[in-house]
Amino acid sequence: MPPPDESPLPLPILEEFEESGPLVAILIGSESDREAIEVAGVELDSRGISWELRVLSAHRDPRAVAEYASTAALRGVRVIIAGAGMAAALPGVVAAYTDLPVIGVPLTSSKSVMGGLDALLSIVQMPPGVPVACVSVNGSRNAAVLAAKILAQGGGYPRSPGRPAAES
Repeated sequence: MPPPDESPLPLPILEEFEESGPLVAILIGSESDREAIEVAGVELDSRGISWELRVLSAHRDPRAVAEYASTAALRGVRVIIAGAGMAAALPGVVAAYTDLPVIGVPLTSSKSVMGGLDALLSIVQMPPGVPVACVSVNGSRNAAVLAAKILAQGGGYPRSPGRPAAES
């Protein structure tokens, strides 16, 4: 642990940020999820909405996920789409670190239980105060359509009025 007068170095992920970020961030936990989530990018492109895709694992690198999610609004991101399979922790972890709208996309994989039901249940069962919108299994296109609708309503506010306290 560094002495109290020294602060830890910033995470390398911060060095990759652009000054004016995209409106929508698309996150996946594994490179193997890229094909399933790319449909969202195609839909956003067709609507002229800027976006970026990042591979960040809630299990293998939770600190990077926390850093990304907590700084996304500062870079201009207004909505986050998070695709995940199996335990599908990524959307919930992202939602815990940002006040931006988070849309979860349950994804199937060769290890999925019952065709992605495991991921679907993981995403929709969030605790009070940490909401995640959820689309259908492999519903990447619908996630992009929902992101566009949120943006059209002025959603994804840059300054948060604060997260409500969790209910007990």
